[in-house]
Amino acid sequence: TIKAILRNHYKLLEATDGEEGLNKALTESPDLILLDISLPKLDGYTVVRKVRENKTACNIPVIGLTAHAMEGDREKIMEAGCNDYMSKPIDPAEALKKIEKYL
Repeated sequence: TIKAILRNHYKLLEATDGEEGLNKALTESPDLILLDISLPKLDGYTVVRKVRENKTACNIPVIGLTAHAMEGDREKIMEAGCNDYMSKPIDPAEALKKIEKYL
């Protein structure tokens, strides 16, 4: 869904798991990271913590994406180091608005 919303607006880098995503974040220096919280290998919480610990990547804005929309989940995602949060299903207008805010 997020690819369909963004592909005509932005250049996208993709990763299939948290480990690959972390490596791309640290080597590609993207302008923004859209980070799914539920990922194989390294979960999103671990990825964002490692991004925040890295001198060159620590200031990249990170928006956490999750299907977990239970009470307390937003706070947990923000405490892990994300700048913002979007719950699934993704609202296209909200996604574009939040992305523009950080770019």
